[in-house]
Amino acid sequence: MNELANLAQIVTSRRLTALPIIDFDQTADSRESQLVDMLLAGGARTQVQAAKALYGQSTAANIVALKRLKSRVQAKLLNHLYFLDHSNPLSLVSRRYQMTCLDLLHKGTALYTEGDYVLSQRLLRRCLTEAQAGEFTAYAVQSARQLCTIYAQLNKPAAYRQMDLLLQKSLSVQQLEDEAERLYTSTLLTMSGPVKGRRAMLPQMPERLRQLESLHRRANTFSTFFLLYRLRLMHEELLGNFAELIRLTGAAARQYRQGKLNARRFDLRFNTFAGITAYLRGRQAAKGLRLAQEGLRLFASSSGNWFVFQENHVLLALHTKKYDYAQQLLREVAQNPAVAKLRPADMERWDLYRRYADFVAPPAQPAAALLPNKWALMLPEQSRDKSGLNVAILVLQLLHHLRQHNLDEALVRLERLRKYQQRHLHADSSSRSRLFLRLLRGLADTGFDPAKARQRGRATLETLSHTPNPGEAFAEVEIIPYEHLWELALQQLHSAKK
Repeated sequence: MNELANLAQIVTSRRLTALPIIDFDQTADSRESQLVDMLLAGGARTQVQAAKALYGQSTAANIVALKRLKSRVQAKLLNHLYFLDHSNPLSLVSRRYQMTCLDLLHKGTALYTEGDYVLSQRLLRRCLTEAQAGEFTAYAVQSARQLCTIYAQLNKPAAYRQMDLLLQKSLSVQQLEDEAERLYTSTLLTMSGPVKGRRAMLPQMPERLRQLESLHRRANTFSTFFLLYRLRLMHEELLGNFAELIRLTGAAARQYRQGKLNARRFDLRFNTFAGITAYLRGRQAAKGLRLAQEGLRLFASSSGNWFVFQENHVLLALHTKKYDYAQQLLREVAQNPAVAKLRPADMERWDLYRRYADFVAPPAQPAAALLPNKWALMLPEQSRDKSGLNVAILVLQLLHHLRQHNLDEALVRLERLRKYQQRHLHADSSSRSRLFLRLLRGLADTGFDPAKARQRGRATLETLSHTPNPGEAFAEVEIIPYEHLWELALQQLHSAKK
């Protein structure tokens, strides 16, 4: 009871006079809760609008009052961060354990500053235990350092020496982890930059991997393991070695199931996403689709990660010709309330996927359009990074005009594709796109005769079928495999002749 009485004394004597949070359950409708409700509803976009909504008119005095209200509300909302619920199993698994360490460290440090060494020790030891279980080296260092200070002030030399040994070991591990983090981050920043930098990084990757492997052998923590793992994935992606990517992600999943990886830290969502991406780009779409169907349960439908995961899920369905299933997924995306939060570029990608799905297999009940119906038939902006969806948009336009048997417009699209190839599709990563465009040019060269075009393109199609997907992320996206699109183009010409 003495510890509890001491805690009660500290809290009651040092508490704030006003509640430092917003009581969302109160019956009275305060200005603070009104402002929060307004922000959540997305009502007022400007200070003038907010002042008028809250105070009736937007006078200078009311604008000043609004600024003070905003400051109070922001401070109280920040205080609510101490009380967030981190128990959602669909969120990042390490978050709840990391927040537990941070919470215990904060409370233990606060009690130490108030002179309560007994309860402070207990909380800091709990923090140390949690940090060790989760391999959060930074929190282990902070809690061990604080405990060393307490033991020194309490004149406990044996406890101090034992804790100091642990602190020195943790500091050494932290130094190795920091070095590994710097090495990985510098690589990641280069890989996120221009194409030239990415290609220049390729010959450096083996040495960087060796350095990171050495750091992991010395530190042997989850942090160094995961950095090394992600760098290996990055390297194999750059090489276009999707078979190795599939092996690596599969091995990591097995290690996790066998309890060989820290369950408090390993992000199964990331691993599943990396796995289905490898299957998609490694042209093993059927296996990837099965993994995507199993892994969807790991993602909260309100999160941005859900939409990113569903992109590959839809592409896998399209690549396996499961067009009805792709339409089902597209309807789920369109009906998700969180779709309104997507960026315009994301909206464009989703709408292009839908239009491809509608083209190859018109549904009885089409998914709702995210953009105007004529968007996909407009000439796309050709981005400076020479990558992305430009070929996909132009090809969809071409297929549309072939279906309509509008050969003049089809010729216009073929000319635009030719110019686009001349300007942008020079790298090895564009081999599949170049081969596919060669097939399409054969349509015009044979007078849009499907039989002649098929015969003329047989050798090119054979080469295309044996050309792997590129390893670089800037390659043009194949929403539907080029081999399937070629058959579709010929079918449009056959149908038009009939």
